[in-house]
Amino acid sequence: MPSKKTKRQVRKTSVTAQPAVSPVVSGNGARTSDREFNPDYSYVISDLRRIGVLAGSFFVVLIVLAIIVPLILR
Repeated sequence: MPSKKTKRQVRKTSVTAQPAVSPVVSGNGARTSDREFNPDYSYVISDLRRIGVLAGSFFVVLIVLAIIVPLILR
């Protein structure tokens, strides 16, 4: 029994162009945009510091255990 083939309908959507933000050159030659993007990453820095302290303390604990455990098991 032959299968029936149906034509796919292609939807045409119109894409609206977004107005581009043109860079503005300030007096000192640095480029800035119309909208300033200045995110606050202070919470990321504090999280990275906490991760570093935890990782360092884990390494210290591992080194201390590597020294003490062989002495105890003698």
